[in-house]
Amino acid sequence: MSQITLRGMDSEMEQDIRKKARKSGKSLNRVILDMIYEHTDYRKGKKAPPADSLRKLAGGWSEKDASEFLISIKSSEQIDEEMWR
Repeated sequence: MSQITLRGMDSEMEQDIRKKARKSGKSLNRVILDMIYEHTDYRKGKKAPPADSLRKLAGGWSEKDASEFLISIKSSEQIDEEMWR
């Protein structure tokens, strides 16, 4: 496995990471990896679909919400034949 060196890390951030590692009993490497996994769409071997970033930004509907919406606009989908003559 390859290595990455982080440069220019704020000393306050470094101390916070070190404290978090001590408290949790984890290595610095594990704490930093957990932070990366937590704050990115990358999940141990699984990359999230491209639409996930848009879904996070714009929000998404549950199946129930989508169904209720479709029912609520049903009347708008009907064509008034008289209006189009």
